[in-house]
Amino acid sequence: MSENIPESIPTSMDPQSHRPNKKRALSPSSAQAAQVASLMKHPDRYVSTAKTREKKLAPPPEIVANVQGSSAGAGSGEFHVYKASRRREYERLKMMDEELKKEKDKEEFETKTDEWKKKDDAKTAKNRAKRQKKKLAQEKKKERERTGTPQVEDAENDADDASGGADGNAAGSTGDAGPQIKLLKTASTSNGTSSSSGAAAAAPANGNRSIVIFDDD
Repeated sequence: MSENIPESIPTSMDPQSHRPNKKRALSPSSAQAAQVASLMKHPDRYVSTAKTREKKLAPPPEIVANVQGSSAGAGSGEFHVYKASRRREYERLKMMDEELKKEKDKEEFETKTDEWKKKDDAKTAKNRAKRQKKKLAQEKKKERERTGTPQVEDAENDADDASGGADGNAAGSTGDAGPQIKLLKTASTSNGTSSSSGAAAAAPANGNRSIVIFDDD
């Protein structure tokens, strides 16, 4: 304002001006806060949560008076009729494309949802089996500690698997391997006798491990 005259006062600051004040551009958070504030201003007001209506075209007229032939052109007198029919046809094609796009998006979403659900179910089942296995092992350990029995069953199974694998490899490599040495593991029972799995002869009872040499011939 160079001079103190009415002409030098801006229109936005003039009290006699009825022009609305310019509003600043709101950020998304500010716009949402304003919407929530206006919504909570009247808490007793009913808020409609109905679904949006699907867009539908007007049904075609029952009687069409101005039907043009295939060889007729759009003259100056009938150009508005041609434009209206073209607009209706474009709207119909656009709606068909939108419906097709919605169906494709829905199918893709359902496919992805099924894949995610299968992955989650597989992961959950794997974790469940792991937890059950751990729980069973803990229960077996507590039972052994309570009864005082040594952990022999698992070691016997491991030894049998190892010996069986070694025998299979030896038999597969050569037909006549000569004398074989087999490692046996015995576990003392309650009556003091010793037992061995898959042994050709009884093992001595002076130790837990013994070596038996025998010939297949």
